[in-house]
Order: sequence, then C-alpha cells, then structure tokens
Amino acid sequence: MATALSAPLWPSVAQAQSGSATPMSQALAKRHLQFPRDLGSHPDTAIEWWYVTGELQAQQRRFGFQLTFFRSRVPSTQGMRSAFVAKQLIFAHAAVTDVAGQRLLHDQRIARSSGDTKVDLARASEADTDVTLRDWSLQRRGTSYQARAKGQDFAFDLALLETQPLLLQGDQGLSRKGPQPEQASYYYSLPQLAVTGELTLAGQAQPVTGRAWLDHEWSQSIMAPVAVGWDWIGMNLDDGSALTAFRLRDKAGGTVWAGGSWRAKGAATPMVFAPEQVVFKPERFWKSPASGSTYPVQWAVEVPVGESGTVAPQRYTVRAVVDNQELDSSRSTGAIYWEGLSELLDAQGHRVGRGYLEMTGYAQALKL
Repeated sequence: MATALSAPLWPSVAQAQSGSATPMSQALAKRHLQFPRDLGSHPDTAIEWWYVTGELQAQQRRFGFQLTFFRSRVPSTQGMRSAFVAKQLIFAHAAVTDVAGQRLLHDQRIARSSGDTKVDLARASEADTDVTLRDWSLQRRGTSYQARAKGQDFAFDLALLETQPLLLQGDQGLSRKGPQPEQASYYYSLPQLAVTGELTLAGQAQPVTGRAWLDHEWSQSIMAPVAVGWDWIGMNLDDGSALTAFRLRDKAGGTVWAGGSWRAKGAATPMVFAPEQVVFKPERFWKSPASGSTYPVQWAVEVPVGESGTVAPQRYTVRAVVDNQELDSSRSTGAIYWEGLSELLDAQGHRVGRGYLEMTGYAQALKL
C-alpha cells in the first residue's frame, strides 16, 4: 500500500457517482492480470499508485528512499475535449532517510494530465510502467526499472533490477481491504529488487547499492467508512523471502480489516493471510514536534509463516531506524503520514530483514 490522498484534492463519492464517473460502490471483479498491460495506468479507476521504497548503502553510510506516484481520476471532466482540462491529477512524493544524520529529506509534486502529451507536465502510460511528473519518473525497461527524483536537498537516479517474479497480492491480485466486496484493490508487488545508481546530497553525488520493493495498486474504493487509516509493512528478508502485512484501523485503534502475504525465496506462489491471522501491537511511540501526532515506531507483528504443512504463527518486531520519518504532503495530496526505513527482527531479537513501515490516519483521518 502507499499513502492515499486526503480530503481537499480527492474526488468525493458524490462527484464519483455523477456524470460519466464509475460508481465508487462498484466491486472490482476478480480477473487475470495481464502483463505488461497491467503494469501501466488504469485511468478508468478512481485511484492508483506506484510505490518504490528501499535501503541504500554508500560506503559505510545507510539511507532509505521512497518514490511514489499517485493518479486520481477527476470524474466531472471526463467528457470534456479541451487539452487543458485536468482529467487526471498526478502527484508524486520522494524522500531520503539519512540514517547517520537522523533526518528525513522529502519533496512533493503535483500536475494535471489531460491525455495530450504536447501540453501535459505529467503522464502515466497505459501500456507499461512509465510515469512522469516533470523531471521525476519511474519507467520500466525489460527487467529493470529506473527511478529518478530531484528535491531541494537531494536527488537520486536508481536502477532497480528484478530478481524474483511478480507477487500477486490477495486472491491472484485482487486484494480485499475491508468487510465489503467493493473495499478492494488490484495489487501486486515486486520485492527484492537489486538497486544500483547514484544518490546526491547537498550537491555531492555518490554511488549506491541496495534492495528495494515496488507496489502497484489501483481501485475504485478501498477504505471502509469506519476506517481512519492503515498500518503497512513491506519487508525484504535477508534470506530472500518477502513479507507483506497490513491492517486498516478505526478511530479507537481497533483493526477493521487485515491481510498480507509471505513468499519464501524460490516459492512459486505466496501464502496469503486471512484477516484474523494478522496481528499488529504497538510497542513504542514517538510524538512529532511538527504535527503533534503520535506514531507507534516499534510494532510486534504476528503472521503465519512456513512452507506447506509446517505453517506456524511467527512473531516479528518492526523497528524504525529513525523515529522522525513523518512526511507532510499538505502541498500535494493534503495528507500527513509516517513512512520510513525500518528493521525486521525475529522472536529472538536478531535482525532478519529491512523494509518500509507506513502509517496513515494518525494526524487526521484519511478520506477516500
């Protein structure tokens, strides 16, 4: 999952049910995802995102990075012919976590897309992964992705090479996000991407290597009305396995829905978790001096892990590498959320993987 858009810029249910819009209450049908077509954009759906996170190594220094592109369909303009009409809004977030410096650098972009490449500053191809917003981009070329972004204090240009097959989340790519059938998304992941490239901080470029994770989701509606946000992890384990776990959360902190998957290295298909099999318990908290929001920056996460016939509950600890990884995207999506590099520890306290933890709806309830 990736951080969704908040109230000011997100099409309302009333807008989505008017004109030529697809009703937000319509449930997605299970279907076979077709690749490379489904690597690209789905402009007939209300929401979509491509989301890349990972850890980078530069000599003795460690960094985290995030690049996310969001697409939001504007229902009221779909029948208009002008090349200057915003039929889609495209947003982008980029961030770098400097572990040694205990700081987060981030930036954001927003532009409209009419479908006319001569005037658009942003575009998302329907044929394959090829999303651009001015000088930021995520593009697939064969078995590799190129991720480029440049903020005020940082820049990165990274090649992300596939080392494992696509991981279809949920029921062959249809991932439930709530108790009602319409609360779902089409969702796949690419874990264990091998990263090479260049990271620039304060004008100084340095070569980097690392591991990354890519998520792509699209939907008409995700969150149940009682949900205010979610907690999500995508973890690349050192042994080559991949762990996804998430829960949607109500105002009191209770779980509305949960899910995720486990795929061992070399396994053909993932083990998909039932909602009752995923447990998130906060263990340590951090309060943001900027927003005043309080986030759990250490979690106990319990999921079933193992091969066929030997599945057993496994307790992990998810621990933030840097507490302050809060992103304020008020100038683009309107949401304030926590998104950051984290470590995965086993029940004995040994580090077994790294990845990203995302927490939304703590500063204010998300509205989708």
